Amino acid sequence: MPRNMALPMKPKLSALVITYNEMGYIERCLESVAFADEILVVDSYSTDGTYEYLLNHPKATVLQHPFENFTAQKSYALSQSTNDWTLFLDADEVVTPDLKEEILSTIQSPDPCEAYWCYRKFMFKNEPLHFSGWQTDKNHRLFRKSKAKYTDKKIVHETLEVEGRSCILKEKLIHYCYKDYEDYKGKMLRYGQLKAKEAFYKEKNFSYFLMLVKPFWKFFYHFIIRLGFLDGKKGVTISYLNALGVLERFKELKRLEKKNELTYYLVMP
Repeated sequence: MPRNMALPMKPKLSALVITYNEMGYIERCLESVAFADEILVVDSYSTDGTYEYLLNHPKATVLQHPFENFTAQKSYALSQSTNDWTLFLDADEVVTPDLKEEILSTIQSPDPCEAYWCYRKFMFKNEPLHFSGWQTDKNHRLFRKSKAKYTDKKIVHETLEVEGRSCILKEKLIHYCYKDYEDYKGKMLRYGQLKAKEAFYKEKNFSYFLMLVKPFWKFFYHFIIRLGFLDGKKGVTISYLNALGVLERFKELKRLEKKNELTYYLVMP
């Protein structure tokens, strides 16, 4: 090779995570992405020691930023990262060694896609959850930030808009979705409240009929149609808590509508 011919630069990768009270999850998440060139964590003022842990982490850079919604928080994290190739994880997700190798080979390939979907293997405590609606779950996790952005049309279960091709990684992420009952219940309630805000902003109206029907349908869908009964007691628990999250969405939507009506009458001349 001629001396003046430069070798192609190895693509650099940023691993991004957003956190709030993630002790018990964040440690193994960061350990699994130690291969990244940059690890950036955006914390929304944790109170359980997460922020202090991150400050002392040998490789992670931590920023604190107020939490408005998941889309806004992830968009902020993207704006603060250094590299184009981005691996965006939830704090309760873990990259396996095989997935690590696939990610590295993918971004170094001569003609990669602009973004990659990744399937997830759900864990109930430390046991796999095989059904209950999660068997086909996938998310965009690896992408070039110059070719993608989070749409502001959703504030929970954020959606990536990609300019170019989306492909699918073969290896799965490990998702430790269920640590204990109260932890998962809290997640479902918070998601329900954010979904209510999303519905309120889209001017969707509260309905007593839907508040009765939708939670029942959610349980039936996960437990029967998506084979949650094959997960036994785990399937019952997951299906029930998912239905509880839907109920919380309607309760919060009703509260938001009442608050809006009260504000309207108070400001009337």
